[in-house]
Amino acid sequence: MKPGVTAVLLAAGKGTRVGARQNKVYLTIAGRPLLSYALAPFIESPSIDQIVLVVGAGDEERAATLVAEAAKVVQIVHGGVRRQDSALTGVKAAEGRVVLIHDVARPFPSRALIDRVVEGAREHGACVPVIPAVDTLRHRDQDGFLLSRPIEREGLLQVQTPQGFERGLIYRCLKASDKTYTDDAGAVLAKGIPVWTVSGEPTNLKVTTEADLALAEAIAFYLISGR
Repeated sequence: MKPGVTAVLLAAGKGTRVGARQNKVYLTIAGRPLLSYALAPFIESPSIDQIVLVVGAGDEERAATLVAEAAKVVQIVHGGVRRQDSALTGVKAAEGRVVLIHDVARPFPSRALIDRVVEGAREHGACVPVIPAVDTLRHRDQDGFLLSRPIEREGLLQVQTPQGFERGLIYRCLKASDKTYTDDAGAVLAKGIPVWTVSGEPTNLKVTTEADLALAEAIAFYLISGR
């Protein structure tokens, strides 16, 4: 019997903005590689039946070492040039009817978050976690000065991963996409297909800069201490 839900974890990016000389997913926070934190909840979650890890060329051995003792089999495949190319490669390797695509740069998705996205994807075909925008938002002009007109914050959302989809749906949308998208829901929305939302989590941050790396380490120590 084929597994019901596949988690596709994207770890092929370079992560140059974090200031490291290596892929940021192998940087150590609180004594463990960032990748191991992102993997753990998917390995532990009873909702996930298969894991596909998408890595960059040359990272296969390092990734294999990290998942060698995982409680679930982790299939390792090579990523593509763009994020969506890597996602498509992972989806092709997926066997589940539902696929969750997650950026390993987000090391702390909770098992509860994974469950919410799986349930939403099963019911609606496409589901993403979101958190409301809380800061004041404005544009600035080309000289660096703020424009007076504020951006309406009502209904404005920050989109996270993992994002869940019916496998055939996300495969068709990614394969047919001719533009570059920053997340997988973008390829689905571009086809006019609705995407359901569930509550995201503030601790499910994306590590992009050196400051994010320091915050991630603080969160890791917080989680290790048992809250």
